Amino acid sequence: MKWYGGKMMVFAIIGSAAITIIVGFLIGQNTHKRVVEKKLDAAHKNANDIISDAEKKARSALKEAILEAKEKGNAYRSRVEKDLKKRRADIQRQEDHLLKREELLDRKDRAFEKREDNLNRQEEKISNEKKVLVKKQQDADSLIEKRQAEVTKVSSLTQEEARDLVIEETKKGLADTRAQMIKQNYEAAKKESVRDAKNLIVEALQQSSADIVSETTVSVVTLPNDDMKGRIIGREGRNIRTFETLTGIDLIIDDTPNAVVLSGFNPVRREIAKMALEKLIKDGRINPARIEEMIEKSKKELNQLIQETGGNVIFDLGIHSMNPDLVKLVGQLKYKLSYGQNVLSRSIQVAKLAGVFAAELGEDVTLAKRAGLLHEIGKASSNVTDESYVDAGIDIAKKYGEDPVVIDSIRLGEPGSEPHSMVAELVEVADRISIARPGAKSDSLESFVHRLEKLEDISNSFSEVEKSYAVQAGREIRVIVQPNKISDLQAIVLAREIKDKIENEMDHPGHAKVTVVRETRTVDYAK
Repeated sequence: MKWYGGKMMVFAIIGSAAITIIVGFLIGQNTHKRVVEKKLDAAHKNANDIISDAEKKARSALKEAILEAKEKGNAYRSRVEKDLKKRRADIQRQEDHLLKREELLDRKDRAFEKREDNLNRQEEKISNEKKVLVKKQQDADSLIEKRQAEVTKVSSLTQEEARDLVIEETKKGLADTRAQMIKQNYEAAKKESVRDAKNLIVEALQQSSADIVSETTVSVVTLPNDDMKGRIIGREGRNIRTFETLTGIDLIIDDTPNAVVLSGFNPVRREIAKMALEKLIKDGRINPARIEEMIEKSKKELNQLIQETGGNVIFDLGIHSMNPDLVKLVGQLKYKLSYGQNVLSRSIQVAKLAGVFAAELGEDVTLAKRAGLLHEIGKASSNVTDESYVDAGIDIAKKYGEDPVVIDSIRLGEPGSEPHSMVAELVEVADRISIARPGAKSDSLESFVHRLEKLEDISNSFSEVEKSYAVQAGREIRVIVQPNKISDLQAIVLAREIKDKIENEMDHPGHAKVTVVRETRTVDYAK
């Protein structure tokens, strides 16, 4: 019983413990449930807060994006409007320009139509005048035949004598008609040709732009001091005698400070003497042996300089494939003079002028420059005068196989020669332009005065002329006619006849302008 009671107590304790555990477990679950629910509520609340913040941020970002999009849209709209405004302005300007151009074209069309009408009327008028002139010519021929028959019948003259008499009588009657026809046909062509010729010559002169320097027969050498003069003279004058003997140039030593003068008519020898003297002065050792050495050295240097000068001229003018010996002859022209002119300088100018003329007329420019440069190449030969240089130039050109046009240009240096090609004629024109410039050619005073007197004598040989004056260095002849012997229209014919006589009887460089003056005065006195 006692054991049984103790066992029951154990069961009771175990049951109490089990109940306690069960109750604690249930209480723990309930507590855990409440904790979990609180955590869930807190989580829900945090989630709602996060969602709310996210929605607020999203709405704020949306508003900012909308505002930014509106700003970009407004800026883009402004740019588009500016571009559209600028394009509209450009289109408007183009439309205005097109309208103005259209108006200009309309005016030109109207002007062309008006000009065409005028030309048609003028053509019709000329045609009518031509018919009238033909009719007058026929009437004149008929009148001449009748006059011939009457004169033969009345005066018993031969037909030739009657014809001469009728022609002499009708010549004066037809003078006005002849002058009028000359004036109508000549003036129009003259204006057009003068304008074109002036433009061409001015352009050619501008492009050539050659400096013309009048050459002299002396050269001046500068000395470092006057003591050098005594050293140049040498003991008993042996240095100066040796120098003059070897160079063929006179060495003039006078009171001019720090300078001596070399005098001679041969430019090559004078240049050699100048180069040698400058070397001697620079070296300081002056004696006969040294003088001879420097002169030989200067000759070699001058030959090289002549070759280089010719090569530079050929290169500058754009002329190629020329024989080296001929190039050297071109360089020698630098030391040749003709009427006070440097032949090379003038040949270069003639070449440039001929090249410009050839370019304007569609001819071979290089060939024209070549012919212009070589047209006086004969003067580069030794012992050649102004009269014989043409033959020497032709021989040189043939020797080096030059073009026949070049030979033709050289041959034009002979009086009375005629050009056989357009290029040769252009070279002749360029040569005359170069010579005719005032101061380019140094003639003597006697020949100058003789030329002026010849111009006046030719003009005074006409019976209608009262007196004449050569002015502007012979570039113009002013003719005063007797007004009772000639009319205004006949004065045109007289000017042309004087011009033709000057061309036939004189070798006149350039152009001589003939001006005929007819003046009628009526004087009365009031009392």
